[in-house]
Amino acid sequence: MILSISGVVLLGIICFLFFKKDGLKASHALVCSLFGFYLAGTAIAPSITAGGQSLAGLLGGIKF
Repeated sequence: MILSISGVVLLGIICFLFFKKDGLKASHALVCSLFGFYLAGTAIAPSITAGGQSLAGLLGGIKF
């Protein structure tokens, strides 16, 4: 589990630097996809899913 968490942190930092410095290119998108894949295997994944569903429900309820 320690290796998985450190991999998630490393890929997260790399994704942040890609967005900040160069914009998102195809190779950067691959690294960001790997970040999401490894993040889904951590203990925080259910909280992220619940937050995403809550945000989608909030945005879906907005009437223009």
